[in-house]
Amino acid sequence: MSRYSFPRVRYADADGVSIAYEVRGDGAIDQVRVPGSFAGVLAVHLDPIVEAQSDRYASFSRLISLDRRGTGLSDPLVAGAVSPLEQRVSDVIAVMDAVESRRAVLNAGSDGCQVAILTAAMYPDRVDALILQNGFARFFRSDDYPFGLDPKLASVAAQRCREQWGDLDNPWGLDVVAPSRRTEPGFRELLARVQQVCASRAVAGAIAVPNGDVSDALPLVQAPTLVVYPADAGRDLPGHARFLAERIPNARLVSVPGADIYFGANMEERTALVEEFLTGARPAPVTDRVLATVLFTDIVSSTEQLAELGDQEWRAQLDRHDAMVRTQLERFRGREINTAGDGFFATFDGPARAVRCAQAISDAALPLGIDIRAGVHAGECEVRGDDYTGIAVHIGARVCALAQAGEVFATSTVRDLVGGSGITFTDRGRHALKGVPGEWTILAAEP
Repeated sequence: MSRYSFPRVRYADADGVSIAYEVRGDGAIDQVRVPGSFAGVLAVHLDPIVEAQSDRYASFSRLISLDRRGTGLSDPLVAGAVSPLEQRVSDVIAVMDAVESRRAVLNAGSDGCQVAILTAAMYPDRVDALILQNGFARFFRSDDYPFGLDPKLASVAAQRCREQWGDLDNPWGLDVVAPSRRTEPGFRELLARVQQVCASRAVAGAIAVPNGDVSDALPLVQAPTLVVYPADAGRDLPGHARFLAERIPNARLVSVPGADIYFGANMEERTALVEEFLTGARPAPVTDRVLATVLFTDIVSSTEQLAELGDQEWRAQLDRHDAMVRTQLERFRGREINTAGDGFFATFDGPARAVRCAQAISDAALPLGIDIRAGVHAGECEVRGDDYTGIAVHIGARVCALAQAGEVFATSTVRDLVGGSGITFTDRGRHALKGVPGEWTILAAEP
């Protein structure tokens, strides 16, 4: 395809939001390019080096590229809110469904790697392999994660990105994206134009500093994984890459020469690595381990209400309660696993929907004269037929038991995964959970 031709853009529906995508090639392998900051449908056609990479991919696969919501040709963000990781996972699945791709390789870069990792953990039967380039489990450093940006610099970094994004004279990332091409005539303007078609300045500033953390999902990735990083790159990319490769089962860590992250001289080497990895790899067998969000709800003081109302009226009250909970589960796409007495156990594809569903259940219970407490956790579950078991299930139940009337409690894992969703939490301290090793940070979701 000529660098001046316009891609054949189509749209997938993701819960009422249109996600733009393009398909090229007709190979036996479906390969989804999970977008980071520079991977827009239009952007990949502007630079001949990136265009050549896309043509190479399309020679041995069906290459599916998409614009993340809020960027490129996809629908804008709602009120400027950053899409949480789980929503971006849903968008990838929506595009795969639109092109009738049952299984695919996910090829991701930068923060798109977080989305690819979560997709592989949540939908192991949809992912054949992962290609993680310049990726990270989390963007910010901490006491137990010595890589990435100091959290204190987040606002400064976001502001600098917004001010320089698409600037024809000094585009954002000029010194780090492709150092080998920095003095190439026309590259400065090329980088600016790529940014201009990828996102607005407001959106670029909002997504410049990803705040999600997928560290807990890494051991759950079952697909063969290729982790690629530039050997001489700064920004702690080698450390990020080693962290991913050491924790993802069946992962292969490979460095490419130089310091170019994207658009660079090492693109041909990257492409050759990907082709070799994919055309020689076989899909790993899918097991019954999956990343899921569990929600437990419970009626507070149910024994006292039973004594006050009597058996018949209490049964009618429970029927009204059960119908209400099932209505909210359907609304937020939750899956009822079972009921135990006066409580529900349900699972969700993403933690934000689980938290919002719990809040909706609590609100809807009040007119019924019922107080609800709820607990949410995200982690590894064992799927046995229609049932879910495992340590994550036990943690969810214990978190629910800690809550009081009207409270939705969650673990720090949930908080880390819903970054950018608009959900806020109040720290309720560290707690020992019966039957679960260690202490856990518990938080209350704010109404």
